[in-house]
Parts: sequence; structure tokens; C-alpha cells
Amino acid sequence: MTAIAPRFGPQLIRLLLVTAVLTVGLLGALAGTASAHAALTGSDPKDGAVVDVAPREVTLTFSEQIAMGDDSIRVLDPSSKRVDVAKMRDLSQGGTVRYAVGLKPGLPDGTYTVAWQAVSADSHPVSGAFTFSVGAPSATTATVPDQEAGGGLVGTLYDAARYISYAGFILLVGGAAFVLACWQRGASVRPLQRLVVGGWVTLTAATLVLLLLRTPYTGSGKLGDMFDLGGLSDVLDTKTGAALVSRLLLLGAAALFIAVLFGAYAKRVTEAESEAEAESEQDGEGTAEAGKAKADLAFGLSLGGTVVAAGIAGTWALSEHASTGIQTGLAMPLDVLHLLAVAAWLGGLVSLLVALYRVPDIERAAVRRFSRIAFTSVVVLAVTGVYQSWRQVGSWDAWTDTSYGQLLLVKIGLIAVLLGAAWFSRRWTGLLGEDAKTAEAGSEAEAGVDVAEEDVAEAGAAADPERAAQLARQRTALATARKKRDRDADTERSGLRRSVLIEACVALVVLAVTTALTGTEPGRTQEKEVSRTGTEAAAPAPARPVNLTEPFDTGGTKGKGTLRLTIDPASPGTNLMHVWIDGPDGKPMDVPEVKVAYTLKSQQIGPLPVVPERLAAGHWSAGNVQIPMPGDWHLQVTVRTSDIDQTTIEKNVKIG
Repeated sequence: MTAIAPRFGPQLIRLLLVTAVLTVGLLGALAGTASAHAALTGSDPKDGAVVDVAPREVTLTFSEQIAMGDDSIRVLDPSSKRVDVAKMRDLSQGGTVRYAVGLKPGLPDGTYTVAWQAVSADSHPVSGAFTFSVGAPSATTATVPDQEAGGGLVGTLYDAARYISYAGFILLVGGAAFVLACWQRGASVRPLQRLVVGGWVTLTAATLVLLLLRTPYTGSGKLGDMFDLGGLSDVLDTKTGAALVSRLLLLGAAALFIAVLFGAYAKRVTEAESEAEAESEQDGEGTAEAGKAKADLAFGLSLGGTVVAAGIAGTWALSEHASTGIQTGLAMPLDVLHLLAVAAWLGGLVSLLVALYRVPDIERAAVRRFSRIAFTSVVVLAVTGVYQSWRQVGSWDAWTDTSYGQLLLVKIGLIAVLLGAAWFSRRWTGLLGEDAKTAEAGSEAEAGVDVAEEDVAEAGAAADPERAAQLARQRTALATARKKRDRDADTERSGLRRSVLIEACVALVVLAVTTALTGTEPGRTQEKEVSRTGTEAAAPAPARPVNLTEPFDTGGTKGKGTLRLTIDPASPGTNLMHVWIDGPDGKPMDVPEVKVAYTLKSQQIGPLPVVPERLAAGHWSAGNVQIPMPGDWHLQVTVRTSDIDQTTIEKNVKIG
């Protein structure tokens, strides 16, 4: 086996660049789809409600257990001053999750804004805001952060650290498993050592970054708060903080495992091989003892490494989707098994790729052993993946109607591509036959002849340093030419390198989609929220003025005309309304009275009355029309043309 072939170098660089671009693009595109698990299911007062008397407190009800601090609920008056008092109270009981915060007594009439922020049970931050009014809606200057919880620069860095931590785990666990189970001599191979140690360093650094970013990620959103010791102390009291600290402790044990694997174990493997080569000159007892010592150490490393790897995988299972929802007692151990299978497959795949390109003499038996392990890992992934899909998606419609189901379909498609590349790898592995071994033996014999000839030349040039240097250059050139000839002749290994490279690149994209899935609300809970609200939340449409033109007839003398009404900008908050009344001849028509009312029937809000002022003949206006929330509002315009003649025009208008 030789180092990477020059003709594959440009292909390798191009393929890795394309994969990196696809991975970054997927992470950026999928970041916007990530949403949290918990959701606000109700409040008292309700969103957009108008109450006659100011309430003593505001209560919020959530779909599942959340973590909240004393400052998680803020109530702002129309001038954006806080009117909530005392500490937040937990009113949860049974299966109901409810929190309350008291209000100052004697609140004046007007519109109040409630802003809240919490951390969902699966570790993702959630936030939101709504309004209610006392007496009647009013103008308000209260503002809430435009940035979604867990978004912005902090959210991007946090998501990147999560992706990197998964990658580090795969390299650490998969690389170590490849050495112990497939190619024990790889323990003394420097490229594989760097790969496994690099995985450990990557996972450790990413875990530290996640721990520091946790405070701004779930709180202020300010990057500078990552060094807030008070916030870090609060994080350590949470489930996610405890999982991250546990991961760091387990990584300490993993460091000891790596030291033994690449130290004492690598030494035992080398000694066993050396004694095996000298077996013909000895009685074989030393070889048997060395082999037994190596086997005992390998068993201990395998057992200890499996325990440490399962513990590290458990830190994800205990703090993310597997720890919430239905059947958590079964979901968490299966999630651990799923992560270990991913690491054994993808981490071993990267290790094989490194060995094929950087190590000249990896045995065919090692490749075949990995092929069997990869097949077993795929079976485990299929079984655990089917269960996870059923648990998280919930229904057939959720596959296409929810972002989680759509992402899962993308992942399944990429896995299919990965399995196709793996099929070609297994095919190339099966073609690695004894002919290549014979070719290698012939090459070694030829090399022996060359060496013998060079020894003769060296004997003649021993006293001539210049001749010795020239001879060394010639030897290097001959060795390079020989390696290139052997490499070009070994088509099976060349094909295997290409197919494994494609597998590794697709695996990078699969990892990106998997990371996005762990931050996306499961389809089962998305459907529950849809059933509660009657419709899935949609992105707000751009505000557009409403223009309405309707004929009317009050039934009396001069009772016919045309009503023209505009609402600008037709969005929640303050709006400007104009009403024009035109006669049958198209000229302004003066009438005694015009009244307007708005009702949002879906939320049982209203009617909210508006009495416009007369500006001129046939023209009325209201400059402070408060519409508390978007929706399909029922508009009622009453036009009175005499003391007894009037009519009401009713129309549905879209606000927001």
C-alpha cells in the first residue's frame, strides 16, 4: 500500500472543497428551520384580550416542562416601563406547566406587552411576546428583542460548536475502534494517532465552547456574557450544564485511554510482531506470552473504551430529544446505541481513508474487518433509526408537513447515497485478491535486487561523500518510481480509495443534517401545536394597506352611496384609518354618523370600537386605531344617513 497518488490529489482537493461548501450551506440554510420543543399554549389574560379591570397577575401555560428564571417573564406598560413585581411563581401541577408573575396594583388603561423567555426540556431556548389591554387598546412604545432566542451570532457559534463536537466524537470513538477491532498495528502509525488525538482535542474544545456559550445562548444573546461567572454557575445547575461537565470528565478518562492505546498497547503490538518474525529461531514460548499480554491489554482497552464512549454518547441522550417526549426510558439507551454505531461507521470510514492515502502497507484483512463492522453498524442504525423516526415524526403527514420530517427525508436520501458508495467500497474490497499479494512479493524481490546492487555501489563509494550523496538521491528516485509503478498497477486499491473518499464526503453532509435535526422541533410535537392552534404558525406577511370599496343603501331618502375605507399599514399596532362616503353622483356625501368596529372571532377578541372624526364633508378619519394581533378581522362599518335610517356593512379584512 502506498501514500496518496498524485493523480488523485486534485480530485481529493476539489471533492473536499465542494463538500465543505455543501456542508456550510446546509448548516446556514437549516439554521433557520431550527425551533424548540416547548411552546406557549395559553395565557391569562389571553393574547389580544381587552379586560375591564387590570389583573393582579399574568399566567403563562406551556406544552411541556421548561426552565425559567426570576426575570424570564416581563410585563411592559405602554411607555415600555416594567409593571411586574416580585418573583415568578411556579403553578405547575399534574401534567400542566404554568408560571405566573404579579403586577403592580392600579394599572391605568392601555395596552400592555408580555415578553417571556425560557429553556425547553431538550435544551433549546424559546421566547415570545403578546399583548393585552386594560379598558381599551392604546398606543404603545414597548419593544421586545427582534432576535429569536438562540439566534444571531451566538446562535450561529453555538450550532457550529455542536456540529464540531459531533465530528470530534466520531473521530475519537471511530478511530479508536478502527485500531482495536480492524488494524491493531495502526496503534503505532502516526497519521492514525493524529486522527484520534485530533478528535479528542476537537470534542474537548467544542464542549468547553458550548459550556461558555450556554449563558448568552439561553439568555441575553450577547457574546460578551460567555465569561459571566454568575451565568456559568446558573448553567451548571441545569440539565444541559451537568451533561456538558460530565462530558468533560469522561474526556479526561478518554485521554488516559488514548495514552495507553498509543503507548503501552502500541509497544506490545510491535513486540509481538517482532517476536513472531523471530519465531523460527526460538521455541515460540516468548511469542505466545507476548500475544497473550497483547490480547489481555486489547480486551481491557475495548471494555474500558466502550464504557467511556457510551458515557460520552449518553451526555447527548440525557440533554436532547431522547430525554423528552414518549418512552424516554427506551429512547435514551437506543440513542446511545445509535450514536455509537454512527461513530463506528463514519469514524472508521475516515480512519480507513487516512490509512489508504497515508499508510503504504495496510493489510487487506484490516479492510475486510472494517467492511464487516460497517455492515453491522448500518443494521444497528436502521433499527434504531426506524424507532426514532416513529417516535419523533408521529404520523405520515408529518413527513412532509413539518420541518423535522422534511429534514429527516433529506437525511434518509443522503444515507441512501452513502450506502451506494459503501456498496462500491465492499465490491472493491472483495476484489483485493492474492494476485496483488504476488505482485507485491515480486516488487519486494525486485527491490531486494536493487538494494543488493546499491550495496555494491556503496562499497565502492564509501570513501567518497559526494558519491554517497549521489547514490542516496538515486535510491530515493528508484524508490519513488517503484512505488508509482506498484500504485498504478493496483487498480483495486485505487478504486477503493476513490469510493471511500466519496463516502467520507457524503458523511460530512449527513453530519450537518443530523446536527440540524437535533435542534429542530420533532414532527410529533409540531403537529400537536398545529392541532391546538388550528393552523401552523406562518411567517408574517409584509404589511400592506387595506383598501375597501362597498355600496350601501340605508333605505331612506338619499340613502344610497358608496363607502371607501383604507387601513394603513394594516399591521398589528397603531394604524391610520380613512373613510369616504360618496353619493350616487360620485361627489362627497355628508352623513350624520359613521362608526367602525373590529372583531377577531378566532381568538374571541372584540368588537373593538372605533369612532372616526369628521374632517370634511364625506371624509372621516381615525389616527390611532390599535389592532393587537394579526389575523382575519371582521370589519363592521355603520353608516347613518338620518335619525332612523342606517345600515351596517360587514367585511373580512386581513391584518398582518
